[in-house]
This record gives sequence, C-alpha cells and structure tokens, in this order.
Amino acid sequence: MAEWADQLTELVASRGAELQRYGFLLTGDRAEAADLVQEALVRVFTRPRRAWRLGEIEGYVRRTMLNRYLDLYRRRARYRELVPRLAESPVGPDDSDRLADRHQLLDALGALSPSQRACVVLRYYEDLPVAAVAERLGRREGTVKRHLSDALARLGVALADVRAGTEEGATP
Repeated sequence: MAEWADQLTELVASRGAELQRYGFLLTGDRAEAADLVQEALVRVFTRPRRAWRLGEIEGYVRRTMLNRYLDLYRRRARYRELVPRLAESPVGPDDSDRLADRHQLLDALGALSPSQRACVVLRYYEDLPVAAVAERLGRREGTVKRHLSDALARLGVALADVRAGTEEGATP
C-alpha cells in the first residue's frame, strides 16, 4: 500500500504541473483542468499496479484524462441537444389582455386634443391639483376643469365602447 502512495506522491511532485497544463489544453478552464487531473489520479490509483514506472503511470493518467474529457464532452453535447426537448416552456400569466387594454387606452388618449391630454396627464399621472395644472399650463382653473371634464367624458365613451365590445366577444 505504501508503494502506490509513494508513486502517487512522486508523480504529483514531478509531473503535476505538466498534467495540469495538459488538462487546461483539453478543457480550456483551470478549475475543470484541476478536476480532470484529480479524477484521473483517483481512477488510476484505485487499482494500482505494483510494477509501474513513473513514465508508465503518467501515460496512463494522461490517457484517463483524455477519455474522461471526451466522455464529459459527449455528455454535455447530448445534454444540450436533449434539454430543449425535455424542458417544458414555463407558462406564465397571459398578459395579452393587459397589452390590449394599454393599446386601447393609448388610442383613446390619442383621440384627445393636445390641451385635454396635457391636462389629463398633469392631473392624473403627475397627481397635481387643478391649480397647479393651471399654473403649469398658463391657463385659468376654469379652463383646466373644462378640459378635464371633456377629456374624461371622451375617455369614458371610448373605453366604455371597448369594454362593451370585449364583454360581448367574451360571452358566447
């Protein structure tokens, strides 16, 4: 038992760096190369021969590294090929209704006059009071109230038509 441990120690001490470089050339990654070397050493020295010389052991370890790398490469290639077939696409919530509602709202806002749209955006999106909207637009409060009233009426009609059409289409 001490003989194989001496052979392993001698191999790692004298040729360990070369085995690491060989593993790096195979894998292209230092961490994977280190894993490959360690796994090859474990595989080779789990059933050691008594009559091995250092050169024979190194050749056997290199061949084991190559075989293991090719095996891992084939498995990864097969995995990449099979994963799309095995994995189901995650089913998320259907947001098409929300997207349609957004487009309809944008269409309804587009139908407003520029003054009405500005008043609606300032009042409801920026959450400004009527006085601040009037000040920002340089208009009287009564004018802003009138634009908001007209805009909300037009939006209500446009969105009510959309909702009525959706409800009619939804019920068989």
